[in-house]
This record gives sequence, C-alpha cells and structure tokens, in this order.
Amino acid sequence: MGIFTLEREQQEGHEAVELLARTKAVVDPALREAVGSMPEAMRRLSGYHFGWWEADGTPSEAGSGKAMRPALVLAAARAVGGDAAGAVRAAAAVELVHNFTLLHDDVIDRDPTRRHRPTAWRVFGATGAILAGDAMHSLALRVLAEDGHPASPAAVRRLADCVVELCEGQQSDCSFEQRSDVSLTECLAMAGAKTGALLGSACAIGALYGGGDEQAANALEAFGREIGLAFQLIDDLIGIWGDPAVTGKPVGADLAARKKSLPVVFALESGTAGGAELAALYGLDRPLTPEELLTAAAAVDRAGGRAWAQSQSCERMANAIGHLADAVDDPSDADELLALAELITRRVS
Repeated sequence: MGIFTLEREQQEGHEAVELLARTKAVVDPALREAVGSMPEAMRRLSGYHFGWWEADGTPSEAGSGKAMRPALVLAAARAVGGDAAGAVRAAAAVELVHNFTLLHDDVIDRDPTRRHRPTAWRVFGATGAILAGDAMHSLALRVLAEDGHPASPAAVRRLADCVVELCEGQQSDCSFEQRSDVSLTECLAMAGAKTGALLGSACAIGALYGGGDEQAANALEAFGREIGLAFQLIDDLIGIWGDPAVTGKPVGADLAARKKSLPVVFALESGTAGGAELAALYGLDRPLTPEELLTAAAAVDRAGGRAWAQSQSCERMANAIGHLADAVDDPSDADELLALAELITRRVS
C-alpha cells in the first residue's frame, strides 16, 4: 500500500474521527435500547459506566467511549460491499461485550477512574459492577440471537468464542503479575487474546453481516487481530508515559501495579543495565514511590522497551494491511478500515 504521507495521515485521521462520530450516532440508540431492558439497578450502573448519566440518574456530559469496535463492524460490512445499516445491532452487541470486559477489568485491576471520573465499582461496589458486566455479556448475545439477519447465528458463535478467548487472556494477564519469569512470547499471546480477539471478531462479524464469505471474514479477523496487537502495544506505552490529563489515570499506573506489559517484558528480557534496574524495582516488596516510578519508566526506555513497542506497532500495522488484500478486491473499499487502524496506532508519538 506504500508509505503514508503526512497529508494522507491527517486526512485519514479526520476521516476516522468523523466515522466514529457517525457510528456513535447510529449505534448509541441501539445500545440505550438494550441497556434499557436491564433490571433497574444494573441499568443505572451500566448507564453511569457508559457516561450517559450520573450515579443518581441525572443526565451526564461525561461522554462514552470512542466506539472503535462498533465502527470496525460497520466499516468491515461496507468493505465487502454490504449495507452497514443492517449491522447496527451486531455493532451494538460487540460494544456491549467490550464494556462488559471494561467493568470487570476495572474491578480486577482496582482502577479508581475511567474517562476522568470514578469507575463504576468505586461508585456502586465491586459486586454490582461484576454482576452488571455479566448481564451485559448475556445481553450482547441476546441482541445478536434475536436479530433476524442471516449472519446472526454465525456471529453469535464467533462472539461467544471470542469471550472465552478474552477471559483466557485476562487470566494470563493476572497470573503474570505473580510471576517473575514471564516471556515475551507469552506476553504477546496474552495480548492477542485479551485485545486482538475482540477487534478481530468485530471485523469478522462485520464482514459476515456485509455478505462476505468465510474467507473474507477470516481475512478481516486476521486484520483486526493485528491492529489489536498494535493497539495493545500503544496502550502499554500510554500506561507508562501517557498524560494523566488525557488518560484519566495516574502517571505510571501500569508500573505502579507491576504490570508485565509488552515494553516492560521486553526490557526485563533485554539483558541490559536498564532491564536489571527495572527488575530490581519490580522486585521490591512495597509500593513504588513517585521518584521510583519515574526511574522505572526511564529504565524501560533505556532497555529499549519503548522503541521496540513503537516499532512492533508499525510492523503489526503493516501485517494488517497485508490481510486486507485477501478480503477486499478494490483497495478503496478498505479506506475506512485503514483510517480506523491508523487512528489506533497514532494515539501517542
């Protein structure tokens, strides 16, 4: 596909932002309808989590997520020549699954904030957040199962398989925090399951709803998985060096939690002085001080973790573009998917 010029990157960035806005406009009503069918307590918690209202039920201006995964569903449907309007319920189901994982992740990681305000479990309690997440998962499958689209049964199977893989990835991620011998190979496999699986499933489901065959769906799933890994690599960089004003999380949040993120594991395996310094800090049996968090971040950088993650993100993006050729005959049909992928990998410099 060639190297993107700065002008092309800027154009695709604008296209992606506009696409996300259009996606939210058509998918949010379906989400609100689905969440509105939940029992009152779970509905109130879920609406707070989505940013629609405050804890007391009054309207909120907090705003919800970017709708990246629903946008991939609709863009994939269009890429194979289908009508995205018929895939709106599928896009909503994918977003429900994504938010079920966020509710659970926040509890597991004990994250205090999301999108610049207290996480749902902090406001409503861990039990309420877990149960609302469980209900949201079942709701996603019901939204798909009740859809009259011919691709619905295949989409249900793919999304159900995806959730099992997501859980496997989450379990691995949690277990890594208790181990000192996590390999980069294991970490990449975890990221592929925890992050790549849902992005891949979103693209595959979109392809099926757009009338694509299994070959096209599998190729677009591979595309989604690659951009999922690129996404995770960038997300891991943000977890160390992200601006709290943008992320809504404290500086070095992943380092404070001793997360075995991809740049961290690369650094620990590097055999460098920076890697040894990081290992010593990770081995301390107490919380890291703010100064030590800065030292740990610098150690990851000196050990090559930051540069490696940025390079790997670009490589995964190139792999993703390669998979598009197996699913889309006319390259221009893939413009929306490319714009979304580019937006994912341009979140930090």
